[in-house]
Amino acid sequence: MVESSPSPSRLLGSTPERLVPAEADRASTVALVLALVTAGATYALVVLGSTVRVTNSGMGCPSWPLCYGRLGPIDRFHALLEQSHRYLVVVVTVCAVATALAAWRARHRHAVLVPASVAVGLVVVQAALGALTVLAKNAPWTVAVHLVVGLVFLGATTVSAVVALWGPGRTRSLAALGRSGWALLTATLATVVGGTLVVAQGAGRACAGWPLCPAGAPGLADWQLLHRSLAGLLAVSLGAFVVAHWTTGSTRWRTSALVASGLFALVAAMGAVSALTRAAATWQDVHLAVVALLWVSVVASASLAAMVEAPARRV
Repeated sequence: MVESSPSPSRLLGSTPERLVPAEADRASTVALVLALVTAGATYALVVLGSTVRVTNSGMGCPSWPLCYGRLGPIDRFHALLEQSHRYLVVVVTVCAVATALAAWRARHRHAVLVPASVAVGLVVVQAALGALTVLAKNAPWTVAVHLVVGLVFLGATTVSAVVALWGPGRTRSLAALGRSGWALLTATLATVVGGTLVVAQGAGRACAGWPLCPAGAPGLADWQLLHRSLAGLLAVSLGAFVVAHWTTGSTRWRTSALVASGLFALVAAMGAVSALTRAAATWQDVHLAVVALLWVSVVASASLAAMVEAPARRV
């Protein structure tokens, strides 16, 4: 009896189902697009939030959720900025929920569901903190906590986007990130929060020198020195992270790591210029926008490193 020739799927060592292209799964495509849109919109939300902060527009709307009892745009600059931020929060919330739903339905990007679900929970917490910040009249601690949760939320949407683009078919363990990865994330977050406290305490112009403050600088300069110390710790953490993963990292990871390193150098240079020239609020806003981009690049690099390290840890 003549045996039939093996099927193409057997020759390729896979099942016919695995040969179905990702484009055929419409939910997966939707999940990818929504993850990218949500990450972009969240970055815009963080940048707009920093604009509200440095322009002292946080109390442009003294009530919440309405602004002076109105839902529509306000014909005052500070009120318009604050209300625009609230509108964008609604847009980001819808995008985050839609991303989680699409990931739940998706076949090829089901791994996006975990970070997308975390993002949904964080955006709810962030909205509540935004209301608390307004009701507390922009108390420094509420501003700091609001920023931390906002950055963690931005990190979650960044992870969703990275996993949707290049991630595995299932989620990886957070332990795969390694000590250097967690140290880098912690140092970056602490540095950003330190910079926010400098602005919140009105210490932006307290130190006219760099990297140290001149003799006789006011007590507020201590906030500047704390922020710069954290930036130095970030530099060390970033270097250790790159060294630890450079030989095992993929080309994609190396590119992201170089981008993060370049952004850190840019942020440090902008901080020095800001201190030496006592830059205006507009420059501070641009500085914070680049800092947020640095955070995105660091989270993306850490996510890619975890994807690379996970298979090796199972051996």
